[in-house]
Amino acid sequence: MPEARHRHADRTVFFVSDGTGITAETFGHSVLSQFEGLKVRQVRLPFIDNPEKADDAVTRINHQGLIDGRRPIVFSTLVNPEINEIVRTAQALFLDLIATFVGPLETEFGVKSTHTIGRFHAVAESDRYKQRIEAIHYSMAHDDGQMHKDLELADVIFVGVSRSGKTPTSLYLAVQHGIKAANYPLIPDDFERGRLPDVLYRYKDKMFGLTISPERLAEVRHERRPGSRYASLETCRMEVNEAEAMMKREGIPWLSTTTRSIEEIATTVLTLLDLE
Repeated sequence: MPEARHRHADRTVFFVSDGTGITAETFGHSVLSQFEGLKVRQVRLPFIDNPEKADDAVTRINHQGLIDGRRPIVFSTLVNPEINEIVRTAQALFLDLIATFVGPLETEFGVKSTHTIGRFHAVAESDRYKQRIEAIHYSMAHDDGQMHKDLELADVIFVGVSRSGKTPTSLYLAVQHGIKAANYPLIPDDFERGRLPDVLYRYKDKMFGLTISPERLAEVRHERRPGSRYASLETCRMEVNEAEAMMKREGIPWLSTTTRSIEEIATTVLTLLDLE
């Protein structure tokens, strides 16, 4: 029943592309995130690269609109004008990401676009792509203090208590920016000694601290090890207080991840460490 579906999602959003659809989906997510509390059902329609597939996409979009009782939203990165016009006939709000930007740029540059499908994937052969892959491998190998070798190659070394956001931030920087990030947990043994892990002192200029509120840390740890001393609020308060005191004492820049998104954390790190 349409009424039941509305309780779970306000709208259905389609990401339509003649490629993988990742570009349309990424841009669409960025736009949709501006609307708090909006619940959407998301459908990616990739490789819509001929009229038959375009007709099928229109049928599917229109059918979903009938089910929902509201017209769907379509984010499109279709390059082929013929296929684009077919999909545009769907009973939906059609947001053409290619035409929105290509037309004004053609005017500005005084040059016509090639309208070539899959141009984004040429990036796969670029030095930038290879840099990201290398950064991902590096960050995974140097996660949670697993490896001490090649720390001189790190762009940034994160420190902080366990579950403060070091790993997701490291991988985000690797995937999105090609940044080689290592990370080390600060543990009770470090607090008892009053020192960072010895291997890190040569690289203090690359270090950045992440902290988190004890209450939020307890929630996160409880999901991993419910009812454990590791997840108790008392333990979390002690570790956070000791970690922040150590960062201040060692002169390590740091920020709290409690209310920040990974994107915000990454941008702050890039700016403060001049890694752009």
